[in-house]
Amino acid sequence: MTYPRTFSHIGISVTDLDQAVDFYTKTLGWYVIMPPTEIVSDDSAIGVMCDDVFGQGWGRFRIAHLATGDRVGIELFEFENAQKPENNFEYWKTGVFHFCVQDPDVEGLAKKIVENGGKQRMPVREYYPGEKPYRMVYCEDPFGNLIEIYSHSYELTYSAGAYQEDADTARGQQ
Repeated sequence: MTYPRTFSHIGISVTDLDQAVDFYTKTLGWYVIMPPTEIVSDDSAIGVMCDDVFGQGWGRFRIAHLATGDRVGIELFEFENAQKPENNFEYWKTGVFHFCVQDPDVEGLAKKIVENGGKQRMPVREYYPGEKPYRMVYCEDPFGNLIEIYSHSYELTYSAGAYQEDADTARGQQ
């Protein structure tokens, strides 16, 4: 039987784990479940599992676990020899190119991201000007990972239901 699964967590690679924990806790208010911890290649359960995922020879990495206000997990990884590319935004390649958070104060959160070492990639835009009061913006964390901010939930943003009557009235359709 197919049914909608819930989202558990996402893994994000960074070049400085301590800075990332500081950024995400101060900027997005996420809280620490497990502080930065070193994982090494060995015969432990986690070491064997990482061999399965990364292959042989990965050596060691650091990891911290955070959680969002709606209980979604955030795994932050700092690998040996981590590199921050000049342009981490290769949207044309397969893979996750951003994650999105929701805050009614889109402008305020974008400003806070910049104040804490991130970037705002574009001006705040209205999603449906004149129809729905929805705003969005793309930003970056200090490591080049893209963060999109929505003023409203994903479901409301893309569904026809919310504010539909106001939009129909504005267009002269009742």
